[in-house]
Amino acid sequence: MPIIETNDLTMRFGPVTALDALALQVEPGVTGLVGANGAGKSTLIKILLGILTPTTGAGRVLGLDIHAQGLQIRESVGYMPEHDCLPLDMNATEFVAHMGRISGLPKSVARERTAETLRHVGLFEERYREMRGYSTGMKQRVKLAQALVHDPRLLFLDEPTNGLDPAGRDEMLALIRRIGREFGISILMSSHLLGEIERVCDSLVVIDAGTLVRSGPVANFTAHTGILLVEVELAEEAARLAGALTAAGLETRLDGRRVHVQQRDDRAFDIVRDAVAELDLPLVRLEQSRQALEDIFRPEGIERVAVA
Repeated sequence: MPIIETNDLTMRFGPVTALDALALQVEPGVTGLVGANGAGKSTLIKILLGILTPTTGAGRVLGLDIHAQGLQIRESVGYMPEHDCLPLDMNATEFVAHMGRISGLPKSVARERTAETLRHVGLFEERYREMRGYSTGMKQRVKLAQALVHDPRLLFLDEPTNGLDPAGRDEMLALIRRIGREFGISILMSSHLLGEIERVCDSLVVIDAGTLVRSGPVANFTAHTGILLVEVELAEEAARLAGALTAAGLETRLDGRRVHVQQRDDRAFDIVRDAVAELDLPLVRLEQSRQALEDIFRPEGIERVAVA
């Protein structure tokens, strides 16, 4: 059963259309919501939370109607917003426990869950410090902790690595991966950084200008392309190899030290092997090329077709 469904979901802000008849289904697991800045990602999340009312269309989150059951949705999910929104004069324990109470936890349970959650996100030793003294990475961890404290069935993470340095991004992504895979909490993670999505997510939803571009398992976006990638040590050697492969009847494209070979059948491997041996070239790499997630944002990669 899908955890998120939308049908003909449209959101207009005056003359600006943020979402345009968006129809999608998100299954349980860790799903990436991808699109350039302004694509409608944050607007979609706020509509699913019942914070914004769409102009037209319908949607359900965990089987709950976004129009009539917004409060129940917010009680059942966790939300980590993109922008800073922390009360800096409070410490992490006070704030996260308060958010647990707002989500319906009894006071004693909220305090107990707060300690466990802050330990999980790596803030247990700093839990009584005022948040005004926290680094950006620590503030992001507090935002993640308050989204987790009430043990939600679904997490909405809006640009969770925003403002972090490479080490901080790695740590945040490791936390998210653990939440999804070890804790079994479904996640919808919004990001414009495709490398992060590929590292963490099982499925992908791509939107552009508020319209669905494509959706499906991440593996579908990074499938083999039917191209063999052959890399040697020098560009001059690659040029010689490309010439030999073309003479043998293969379609090739030269790219510096790499030769891209169209693979019509398994004979291509044998032809490449024989050519490399005959020319006595130092082979660095021979592998089937895979599509990169970045390819979906190239003009020829934008097709508004949903993939099951």
